[in-house]
Amino acid sequence: QVQLVESGGGLVQAGGTLRLSCAASGTFFSINDMGWYRQAPGKQRELVAIITSGGNTNSADSVKGRFTISRDNAKNTVYLQMNSLKTEDTAVYYCNAVVKTPPWGSIRNYWGQGTQVTVSS
Repeated sequence: QVQLVESGGGLVQAGGTLRLSCAASGTFFSINDMGWYRQAPGKQRELVAIITSGGNTNSADSVKGRFTISRDNAKNTVYLQMNSLKTEDTAVYYCNAVVKTPPWGSIRNYWGQGTQVTVSS
């Protein structure tokens, strides 16, 4: 089993910054892609940013130039640095990891519990 534990959410004024962290623990062979998704009230969950094990990244147009995703493979941790936050960034942010699991190497998708990010005007 794999657990993803997020931290770093909170309340911030527009224009401010936050840094989210997500640490993976448990028993697994390796972690492939890691990413951040968000879900605002009344909206579907959407991709914010994703990073491969090799460090290639992709992000939503709405956050390009403001958010940066990174990871520390030695710590099995992914980060989301959020700058120039806007009120429309308010959402629950979820960490996601695509993991190769024992005993047969099955690829499984795991989610964190979510962390609230609220941006006030």
